[in-house]
Amino acid sequence: MRPMIPWLFGICALAAQSVWAGAGTGQPYGILIVSRERLEVATSCEIGVYLQDQLVGRLFQEQATSFNLPPGPVSVGLRQLPGQMPGCAPGITEYKPVIVTLQAGQIQKFRIAASSAGLYLKPEPLDY
Repeated sequence: MRPMIPWLFGICALAAQSVWAGAGTGQPYGILIVSRERLEVATSCEIGVYLQDQLVGRLFQEQATSFNLPPGPVSVGLRQLPGQMPGCAPGITEYKPVIVTLQAGQIQKFRIAASSAGLYLKPEPLDY
């Protein structure tokens, strides 16, 4: 029993230290939410979400994804991905990423929309 007492005190001290260390700093990241929850994009194909020109997510209709990112500017782009469904070959539309600037603790939500120029991100209010 005695050897466990110092061990328990050590665990409690580490837990208290981690709680106090995180209490004053807030979130060291921003949250980016990309949603395809509305039926604005009339295709059953997957849409790829790119951050800094790297594919990081795939969205079907009625889906959303979120990313915890460091504060600062980030390049966000969208592309239709090839798939098993007919007509899901990648188009020849121009890939136009946008720059989103996140601050620590900030949450930004965008929904995917389509125009004659291709897919784009439309700012969306947080409704929760």
